[in-house]
Amino acid sequence: MPWWSWILIWIALVSLSLLFYVLLGVRLFRKFTTTLGELSEAADRFSRLPSPVFADAAAGPAGSATGAEDGADGAPRPTPGDAVFASPARMRHDYHASKFSRQNARRLRRIQRKKSRGQPQALRDIELG
Repeated sequence: MPWWSWILIWIALVSLSLLFYVLLGVRLFRKFTTTLGELSEAADRFSRLPSPVFADAAAGPAGSATGAEDGADGAPRPTPGDAVFASPARMRHDYHASKFSRQNARRLRRIQRKKSRGQPQALRDIELG
């Protein structure tokens, strides 16, 4: 083999390896830009606080002066982020009150369901009712 064939072989190997690295770089750049786009989209989506579902439509856009809407029972309804600044005792009370109301609603549904089916009522449901 002549000496110049070795030069051609090495030029081909180096150029193929450079082409391989360029293609890897382009692929990496495209994935990086896609990741940045998704990251900025996620940041936009999670940077906004969700609108409160429990806000009264009758209260209007201004709301009350304290920043919390009044519920049907006259107690102020929590707004997103209230739990961070509220006292632990208040949050514990709110948790237990909502837990009790959920249990009571389930009990009333159970009583109504058994009544409509003609089934005997549970003793614990009769004592609480």
